[in-house]
Amino acid sequence: MPVPVVLSGRSVRLEPLAMRHAEGIAWAGALDRASYAYTAVPHGLDASCDYIARALAEQAAGRALPFAMVDPHTGRVLGSTRFLELDYWRGPVIWPPVTGVPHGDPLTSVPDAAEIGNTWIAGEARGTGVNTEAKYLMLRHAFESWGLRRISMRADARNTRSRVAIERLGASCEGVRRAHSRGLDGVVRDTAFYSILDEEWPAVRSIIELRLPGLRPRTGLPPAGFPGQTLEHGGAGELLPA
Repeated sequence: MPVPVVLSGRSVRLEPLAMRHAEGIAWAGALDRASYAYTAVPHGLDASCDYIARALAEQAAGRALPFAMVDPHTGRVLGSTRFLELDYWRGPVIWPPVTGVPHGDPLTSVPDAAEIGNTWIAGEARGTGVNTEAKYLMLRHAFESWGLRRISMRADARNTRSRVAIERLGASCEGVRRAHSRGLDGVVRDTAFYSILDEEWPAVRSIIELRLPGLRPRTGLPPAGFPGQTLEHGGAGELLPA
């Protein structure tokens, strides 16, 4: 499974989700509950502990890499996001294909495709650029550290706010899958699917950097003074000790 990392930015720090974040997750999830109609967000400390336990079980199984979104200035938890649907394409071709199983040593493997999802932020952090910078950090790590071929994102087709946010990143809409799954409200929902390919990343990166305060479009080197620059592999994060 991919090695957990800390991804640091100007307005948000993505830390590997852990039980120590439970109280912060509970606080963030208690704000503006009406806005979470399409996203599963824990409510209360017990629910937050369960949320983290289930996320860590997914991580232990190699199916996800969850993060807590943290204000780097105050240490306050602002929400959560994760890499999921990790897929591996290296090694011999196996038919029928087995998804989510890396070839070789799983402790050093990195995926070839993944999804960014299960994202939610506290009401006070909306409109501040936190979500945009969190996506930027994850995309930069995915394409520049892992060398991914594709990042996917999805949203309930009714969730206009999430769809607009994804489209503003520069992701391409692959279409809407009708009657795809059951929504949180019990309604059978349509799902809009989006993706960014590795060859599209330089253009997408420039679009995002123009929108983030204090950053400038890349000209062959990382933006000057941008925190969270690589310690290894030319990536966007700091590798945590094993």
